[in-house]
Amino acid sequence: MVEVTGSTQEDLKEFVKTSQARNGDVIAAEFQSAGRGRLGRSFNAPKSSALTFSLYFKPQLIKNEWSFLPLLTGLAAVFTIKEIDPQMNPTLKWPNDILLEDGKVGGIIAQASPEGIIVGVGINVEMSELELPVPHATSLSLHNCKELNRNKILSLFLTIFQDLTERWQQGEDLRHLYYEQSSTIGSDIRVELPDGTFLTGRATHISPAGELILQDGTHVSVGDIVHLR
Repeated sequence: MVEVTGSTQEDLKEFVKTSQARNGDVIAAEFQSAGRGRLGRSFNAPKSSALTFSLYFKPQLIKNEWSFLPLLTGLAAVFTIKEIDPQMNPTLKWPNDILLEDGKVGGIIAQASPEGIIVGVGINVEMSELELPVPHATSLSLHNCKELNRNKILSLFLTIFQDLTERWQQGEDLRHLYYEQSSTIGSDIRVELPDGTFLTGRATHISPAGELILQDGTHVSVGDIVHLR
């Protein structure tokens, strides 16, 4: 745990570039001055109010299977929240959002390196309503979560993450676990693509590579999802 850094993700990227990073290395921070989310979006939180960390993982699988790891990371986060407080009911919004009652409580970012993946996780733990980064965000404390100790949450997350990744690398298909925790699968959605176009349809499946599959057979590998009412 470091007191202040620009970004745990960037710090770990530098370790990887200099060959200092080992499989399973984690950097967590009390405060990030330049935290980034997916697609370059900023992620800022008051000191000690969020759990922000990055980990380095070297999958023992062929590279075209690596893209399932961010979804597995989200699954580990959801299981962690449910473990620390069984009254919590977090869900996963494809590809990288962790929701509590439609409010975003956390997110995942992943960046591939030649030999592994750097996964960043941010979970809003003790943010008040005035401290939330965006109107649709929320925090564990706002939902009266029983456990707000970030060290305990991180420790439990890493234990669950290790279990899931071991099962994944042994060839177990864990998509059924993702379906059970997903608020996207089975929903009518609009997919906003990076080029400004969009698709609409019903989300029905996840591919082994983590792609979202629509009812018409379209595979989506990147995009922002809006759940349609």
